[in-house]
Amino acid sequence: MPRSTAGNTRLQAVLFDMDGTLVDTEGLWWQAVREVAARLGHRLREADIPDVLGRPVEHTAAHLHRVTGGNQSCETIRQSLDVRFATLVSTQIHPMPGALALLDALAADHVPLGLVSASPRTLVDIVLGVLGANRFAVSMAAGETSQTKPAPDRYLAAARNLGAAPATCVAVEDTPVGVASAEAAGCFVLAVPSLTPIHPAPGRAVVDSLTEADPRLLRALVDGD
Repeated sequence: MPRSTAGNTRLQAVLFDMDGTLVDTEGLWWQAVREVAARLGHRLREADIPDVLGRPVEHTAAHLHRVTGGNQSCETIRQSLDVRFATLVSTQIHPMPGALALLDALAADHVPLGLVSASPRTLVDIVLGVLGANRFAVSMAAGETSQTKPAPDRYLAAARNLGAAPATCVAVEDTPVGVASAEAAGCFVLAVPSLTPIHPAPGRAVVDSLTEADPRLLRALVDGD
């Protein structure tokens, strides 16, 4: 089992969500969905957030299909979302504040890292190219487990691939859907809310930005300090 250099901690791995957590794509995804929805005659509103943020493209496409009366097929809408989002990501992607510093600090402590995303592999690979693919021992993308967030499958697979028990992992997430997925897998959670509030809970810490996070905070979360 991979181990941190800090022998007095139970922390064995940190599993990062991608969109809105490590890179500023949550706004780009909302923009892509808003533009596609507008072409279908639907104005995206706050009520749409639960079906847009933290959801795989298939879920959001089905939601737009439903609220626009089914004038376009789910597959056509999905393709439109994929194309527009990929274009925005490839030209406007930026790491979130504190993201690279936290990744570097964990690497310096030899803590294995995983990337756990609901985005397609093509987009995950674009982001890995920006962040540095060598930072992550494993990455999970859409379609690589039987179920996606909020089901626990993707976090369970990432922990298994790292040789770590979920109860020794911290998941870093920005949406309630992602938090539900990680907690269902048995992981501790560091939440960095994006557009939807997330409240502290047992086994869960909340910060406003990754600039407030460091390896000590993640270890304390697992150790119960």
